[in-house]
Amino acid sequence: MDVDPGPDPHPDQARTAWVIGGGGLLGSAVCRRLRALGREPRTTIVPWEDRDNAVTALLAAVEGLAGALEVYWCAGAGVVATSEEDLAVEMAILEQFLERWQPDGRHRHGFFLASSAGGVYAGARGGPFTEHTEPAPLSPYGHAKLRTEVIATEFAQRTGTALLVGRLANLYGPGQDLSKPQGLVSALCRAQLSRQPISVYVSLDTRRDYLFVDDAAAMVVAATGQVTDHGVRALKVIASERSTTVGAVLGDLHRITRRRPPIVLGTSPQSGFQVRDLRLRSVAWPHTSALARTPLSAGIAATLRSTGSQIVPVLPRWPT
Repeated sequence: MDVDPGPDPHPDQARTAWVIGGGGLLGSAVCRRLRALGREPRTTIVPWEDRDNAVTALLAAVEGLAGALEVYWCAGAGVVATSEEDLAVEMAILEQFLERWQPDGRHRHGFFLASSAGGVYAGARGGPFTEHTEPAPLSPYGHAKLRTEVIATEFAQRTGTALLVGRLANLYGPGQDLSKPQGLVSALCRAQLSRQPISVYVSLDTRRDYLFVDDAAAMVVAATGQVTDHGVRALKVIASERSTTVGAVLGDLHRITRRRPPIVLGTSPQSGFQVRDLRLRSVAWPHTSALARTPLSAGIAATLRSTGSQIVPVLPRWPT
């Protein structure tokens, strides 16, 4: 992919932003970020459980959008434990939509694809992992994410659409779907509030890059706008670039609430897909990496407040 050309001093603010998956953790944060910048995003209700109808809905929606577009593909319900069959449906929707969509060549369009650093680099060794690290997925989820990157790249090459592939660190923050088996920080916050023990299936010295979702959205919007303004294709690791152990996350939660988190160490068939050390560093677009500003403790506190509003009528006042 093309190298970083630097920020454009004259970005096109008139471009329509279309967020696919706007109800999810990342998608909703991208919508918030766009609104903060004075840009009202378009969103679409998509019947994801039905592949053909999902593709039809996406094509109908894009046909109603005139002019230059920035498309943010933040959709995807898959996690490490998702079956290959369900992942195949998600990939097929993206592939069939991009095969059938013919962007208006009179305008410069941009496309952002949310991928997963954890899935793509799970089998890599010798971190920190960067955009130059050879992908080494271990799970069906990681292989699926790598395949979606190929699908998006082939689309961009065929149509001349600018592209940003974002390999995202472990996102957390307000708005996490508590029903999904994903998101350690949110799961721990829920356990802390409900006092229902949670099983942790990795060693407490397992290192991850935890990125506050609003910081991730700021990075995504900035970098997508820049690749679109310049008409290039780029790959970026979107991370806080701060490595934290699971034990340290537990320690922060203990300090905030003044109670020990109720955890139980256990094992799972999915544990083999979890690498011990997943440090991340980006060597592309450094000016957007600087937008990762939220300290982990502040992000955990915000997540705790949001989680409490979902599961208890009144959130306790945590010590500050």
